[in-house]
Amino acid sequence: MYKIKRENLSALFQLIAEKQELYLPIKVAEQVNFAPWIQECVVDLDTLKSVKSPKDIFFPQSENLYTVTQKNKKYTIKQEELQKQNFVVFGMKACDVQGVKVLDQVFLVKPIDTFYAARREHGTIVAMACNEPEESCFCKVFSVDCANPLADVAVWMVEDEMYWKAVTEKGEKLTEQVKELLNQTSDAEQSKLETLKENIHNIVEKLPYMNLSLEGWDGNATEKKFDSPLWDELYKPCLACGTCTFVCPTCQCYDIKDYDTGKGIQRYRCWDSCMYSDFTMMAHGNNRTSQMQRFRQRFMHKLVYYPANNNGMYSCVGCGRCVDKCPASLNIVKVIKAFHKEEDNK
Repeated sequence: MYKIKRENLSALFQLIAEKQELYLPIKVAEQVNFAPWIQECVVDLDTLKSVKSPKDIFFPQSENLYTVTQKNKKYTIKQEELQKQNFVVFGMKACDVQGVKVLDQVFLVKPIDTFYAARREHGTIVAMACNEPEESCFCKVFSVDCANPLADVAVWMVEDEMYWKAVTEKGEKLTEQVKELLNQTSDAEQSKLETLKENIHNIVEKLPYMNLSLEGWDGNATEKKFDSPLWDELYKPCLACGTCTFVCPTCQCYDIKDYDTGKGIQRYRCWDSCMYSDFTMMAHGNNRTSQMQRFRQRFMHKLVYYPANNNGMYSCVGCGRCVDKCPASLNIVKVIKAFHKEEDNK
């Protein structure tokens, strides 16, 4: 295990960026989101959660697929190039890393999404432990350990130093690239790290949603949960704004559209939301005709449909962004609690 002083992190970022693109949590207008690093940007490793998850580095909010041009009554189709350059995403939290693993189960199974697969192949993730989890966090419910992030490299901030541990082959290669800036840790220093992890776990145990139970939510609960009359009450405050889906690390819905450039047609895809009334709109109409049905779909997918098709893995990582951002205070925690309350009253 290695360490580097906080004051030397700028040099670390510079060294990484010399050979590959580097993404970091960047503060702009008091909002923190992951973006490409440049020397004059404001890096913020202390804010616990970026507004959006860093999933859009692997699954962009909007991306061109191909371009069609016409000349002399002949059409030419040019596909956008796949990711070819290596890059590093630095500072992802354990919940967001788990979110990428959820996306892997969607985009890396046949038929494989080649755009996503290329980014995953060339991307190296440096995950950072959460020193002070917030009240809206409930990652432990979904077996995510925020004190021990599982990625290519794991890092921890211990006082004024960052501890560095390579986990995978990609992580070892990145470590070799920056080794000149790293120092070996002593046994005493590693003991300080274990104390930090223990303190993080103690904080997690005191969070308000730590004891949230997933009992009854699994791939076998389709009929029982789908037909529950609770949905008719739960959905009513929903504004159908889609905020929950756009900040979520695991939502993968997208639309494909065409844009007339004046010289041809660009086909692109962009994030979409199952909460929108025109989502999956087809010639015959929409197969979910009410907001209740759309609301139900979101949570049934997270807690029932996805685990049914992915060996019990849930499509929620407990990041708490929907808890923080929903303007109507609707979120997955409220849904789970409502169903448990109903069960307790029977």
